[in-house]
Amino acid sequence: TLSPPLPRPATGSVDAMPSVARINITPVKSTTLHHPPCVELGPRGAEGDRRFFLVDGDGRRFSGDRKGPLLAVRADHDPATDRLRFRLPEGAEAEGPAAATGDALVVNFYGRDVPAHLVPGPWEGMLSAFVGRPVRLARPDRTGDALDVEPVTLVSLASVDELSRQGGSEGRVDPDRFRMLLEVDGCGPHEEDRWWGRLLKIGRAVIRAGAPVPRCVVTTLDPATGMRDFPTLSVIKRYRGVTSGNELPFGIYGRVERVGAVAVGDRIDLLD
Repeated sequence: TLSPPLPRPATGSVDAMPSVARINITPVKSTTLHHPPCVELGPRGAEGDRRFFLVDGDGRRFSGDRKGPLLAVRADHDPATDRLRFRLPEGAEAEGPAAATGDALVVNFYGRDVPAHLVPGPWEGMLSAFVGRPVRLARPDRTGDALDVEPVTLVSLASVDELSRQGGSEGRVDPDRFRMLLEVDGCGPHEEDRWWGRLLKIGRAVIRAGAPVPRCVVTTLDPATGMRDFPTLSVIKRYRGVTSGNELPFGIYGRVERVGAVAVGDRIDLLD
């Protein structure tokens, strides 16, 4: 069963009101995260987040530690012109229109069938060579369908600090490895677990906090290089245990109950 949240430390920033410390989005799932100062939250997630995703040569979602190299690839999407640009770590780039003019697909996203179309472009050969296997770009037919489960994910930096300490790290492991939409300051380790089912006012948006996020092998990879550098899963299992579904929990999901803008520094108020 899921272990209870750890008590708050006696000192530190946990005496402050919880607030948004960082926002993480990316136009192409699995590529380098962007950290905008604010984002508009709609019913299907943050504007511009995970608008595209990658599939393998057979049209299946490109997943697992195979996608490690993609973590170092930066993708930029201009919604005004609907153009995409990919940049590799060494500087090579590929750019073109992001129109979904290719073949239709139905891709399995954690048990959900997601209708999509391929997006042909000059990036296909570059990305395939970079990751060492065929990959193609896809765009879901419905905005927001390329999110894993729920439109919002959230984790406290105190939880990341506790994981780092439990794993023997000299400092905080990079929170980017968890690829959460919102990182939160001002609360204790795993305090966010106690928000399950509650309404959170964040900026102008209202979120219904949900279940813990089950973690996968990608969290063991350095988000800057895609190389394995921290035993995240075994550390979570050792000090937190597993859920009744045999999953390793870290951070929480959320649903958007009221749309609105969220910015770094916004307070998080528990409404109920």
